[in-house]
Formats: sequence, C-alpha cells, structure tokens
Amino acid sequence: MILAGMTLEELENLMAELKATKFRAKQIHNWIYTKSVSTIDEMTNLSKDFREQLKSIAQVTETKIKVKQVSKDGTIKYLVEYPDGECVETVLMRFDNRANLTACVSSQVGCAVNCSFCATGKGGFKRNLTYKEIIEQVLTIQRDTGLKVTNIVFMGQGEPLLNFDNVLKALEIFNNDFQIGQRRITISTSGIIPGIKRLADMDLQSTLAISLHASNHELRKKLMPIEEKYPIDNVKQALKEYVDKTGRRITVEYILIHGFNDTQTVAKELAYFLKDLKCNINLIPYNSVIENDYKKPTGTDIMKFKYLLEHSGKKVTVRLERGADIDAACGQLRGKRG
Repeated sequence: MILAGMTLEELENLMAELKATKFRAKQIHNWIYTKSVSTIDEMTNLSKDFREQLKSIAQVTETKIKVKQVSKDGTIKYLVEYPDGECVETVLMRFDNRANLTACVSSQVGCAVNCSFCATGKGGFKRNLTYKEIIEQVLTIQRDTGLKVTNIVFMGQGEPLLNFDNVLKALEIFNNDFQIGQRRITISTSGIIPGIKRLADMDLQSTLAISLHASNHELRKKLMPIEEKYPIDNVKQALKEYVDKTGRRITVEYILIHGFNDTQTVAKELAYFLKDLKCNINLIPYNSVIENDYKKPTGTDIMKFKYLLEHSGKKVTVRLERGADIDAACGQLRGKRG
C-alpha cells in the first residue's frame, strides 16, 4: 500500500483498520504533505511499534528520481520513474523576485496530440498517469528540495483534458491536502472541446489556459494536428461558453516561431480573432527541439507582436524563459532517460 496520494479521510479509514486514532491519520497526513518525508521511519512522532506495524502493510512512495538536472537560472528538472518503469519529466521553476515556487507537472506518459513544435509527442502516447502519479511529481520536488510548492501548472507532458478524471482528482488533492489554492493552479489544453465544456460546468477557481499558437485554421493545422478534430473557431466558441458560465478569464498561450506565426499580419489577425474573448495573452518565444527546423523570433519581432496585441486592449506578457539549457523550457519535455 502506498501512502502518498491518500486523502485524510482515506488515512482515517486505514487507521480505523489498524485500531489507531484519527489523530494518527492527521500526523501521517502532515508528514506526507507538509514535511514531505519519503519513509515511515521519518515519522518520528509515531511510536516505534506503530511505525513497524505501518511498515508491515505500507510505504510512503515507490516513485524514484532517475535523473535530476539543475539549470543555471535555478530551474530544476526531474525525470521521475514509476514502478512500471515508465518515466515523465516534471519541472520546478523559481524566480528571483517572487516567492512563488511553481511545479510544471505532466499528466500523461507521452502525448497523442503531437504538436510539431513540441518534443513530447515525438515518442507517441503510452498511457495516462493516475492522480497519485501526478501528485507524486510535486511530492518528489518537495522531498528533494525541502521547499513547499506554491503553484501548479498542468503544462508538462501530455494533454490534461485527455486524462480529465485523474487531473481533476489531482487538482482536488493539491487544493485540499497540499493546501494550494485553486487560483494558483492552471490547466492547459490544446483545445479538447468536451473537456472545456466539462470544466465550464464545474465550480472551479483554477485558470484555464488554451494553447492557441495561430490566428486561423490553416496556420494552426500546420502546427497542431488536433486542429482537424477541434477547429479553432469551434474551440473559441467553447471558450466563450466557459467564460460565460464561470466568469473567469482565459489565458491564451501563443508560441512565437520566427517567420511562421510571428509577423505583424498574423498579430493583427490574432488581435481581431481574440477581441471578443475575455482573456490574457502569454507569448512564448519558441524553444529549440531537435526534430524540427523552427527558429526563435527576434527580440524586435516579439516586441512588435506584443505591441499590436496590446493595442487591441488585451493584457499581454512575454514568458520568461526558464531551464532551456537543460531542455526544461516550454515544448522541450520528452521523458527521455538522460
């Protein structure tokens, strides 16, 4: 039995089976989610006899760090290995002028969406992660660093809305057990309309981010095969319905690729396309991936693109690149074994 991933209620039920008090469950819960221990022996406020009893039926985790890389900017990338041998990458991002510690978590082993600019889909889709495997990524970070993660972004490997139930259960545990506010959790999607509609019907305070990356159907189709199934105009309609139902603002993610989707003509078309959608725009300069010939945009082109979008009245930010030297930046995760 694995204790990591169990809710307080589940731990209380376990304690009842062991003829122990509910208070024991709270102690164990605190050791797992606040103190981030990796073994039962570290739970020193439990009696030695009780620890031995617990060890006879359970352990804290079976998840291992296979590879750890530290960027010159302080970003840390982990290759996390699960008991079946499958691996995913998860990233801890730190910013010098902010107290936030953001974990970028994966939701699938591989990815079926296979966007042309992204490394993850090149190896194909293998399987969904369980909700416990998702939260193990954050626990792994906390165990290794001794730090408390404050923000979660579902922007790692995989398409979160194609693993909807496990992602939502993980979000619930991040919120209730890790005590991370829903407003500090972002779910990113390539435009899975049924998932967007399901989220719209739920009373969540988390942020929905849409990986848009183009201003029209033909341009987006060249980058994202999912455009054939869920065309950009239909995605926009689903997003508008989401905003109407939730009142929450969307984050539009837009990767800028030199000479492809970073021109002033595209910027004007994008501004027009987004004018009636309640959203902020996050521009992401392309990060290199071996499997394609795309290039980074110039600083001048980024600023011109940003200016034209801001001129339309939208709030526009340019994402600060983190971890590119260790292939931990946006679009570079692939779950390779070093």
